[in-house]
Amino acid sequence: MPKLILIRHGQSQWNLENRFTGWWDVDVTEKGAAEAWAAGELMKAKGIAPDIAFTSVQTRAIKTLNLALEAMGRLWVPVTKDWRLNERHYGGLTGLDKAETAARHGDEQVRIWRRSFDIPPPPLEAGSAYDLSSDPRYAGIAIPNTESLKDTIARVLPYWKGAIVPELQANKTVLISAHGNSLRALVKHLSDISDADITGLEIPTGQPIVYELGDALKGDRYYLSER
Repeated sequence: MPKLILIRHGQSQWNLENRFTGWWDVDVTEKGAAEAWAAGELMKAKGIAPDIAFTSVQTRAIKTLNLALEAMGRLWVPVTKDWRLNERHYGGLTGLDKAETAARHGDEQVRIWRRSFDIPPPPLEAGSAYDLSSDPRYAGIAIPNTESLKDTIARVLPYWKGAIVPELQANKTVLISAHGNSLRALVKHLSDISDADITGLEIPTGQPIVYELGDALKGDRYYLSER
């Protein structure tokens, strides 16, 4: 029975500052690094030994993965980084303080931008300080200027099926370090969660989620700390 472990990156600097982050590259805080290390220690204590790992191209997820693997004594496992596991792109909200944005636009409008399934935030304006067009990690990629959760799912699931599923079918234990919304995309698929219900699913930072998958690569999930 293949095993899949999902972990949302440890607390980032903009999580701490309550700012919309999306594709902008923000590092983990000291607390976030500690969360990642503790997750690795927990996995090791529970006998989980990843054979292969996947992450986004964003520092907070990469660093979380590296710290967890180091705590497990498994920094040597193969790691693949891909932009399709990036966080949802928050468009014109990128960098804004969430409380100030709610004060300006109203709580309901911000709730729609954050939690609706298929309504994206306003697009990032050309020339924005958060424009990533010159970032070398995205060379040759059509960078979105905003994304809904539905848009995020549309890029995550083909990558899941093409790159990650074959490893699970080979009965490997797979670890994915990613972000709140890219992990929501996977949990929605794996647990058959409706469009309406997935928007309310919270994924805490630094807490491993485990799937013990059957032949159809579907299954129940649990937080490792619960077992």
